Amino acid sequence: MSEYEPTETLDVKGLSCPMPVVKTRGAVDDLSSGEILEVVSTDSGSMSDLKGWADTTDGVSMLDQEESDEGGEALFVHYIQKE
Repeated sequence: MSEYEPTETLDVKGLSCPMPVVKTRGAVDDLSSGEILEVVSTDSGSMSDLKGWADTTDGVSMLDQEESDEGGEALFVHYIQKE
């Protein structure tokens, strides 16, 4: 598990591109500066999609991305901080 303590967790399991990015953008908008959003996805494409979005969006930083397994299902967890 990550050392980050998220302020909010966004569950986008079962959604595929572009919905994880769309939902993440909306959730980040609701955060205050310095808060961390944890995004949990089952879409392997979210690793590159969310990284690309964070890299090209002012005011957000991708802190970390992790891949894990939960009951045989691959999970992709992203930690995004609002600046």
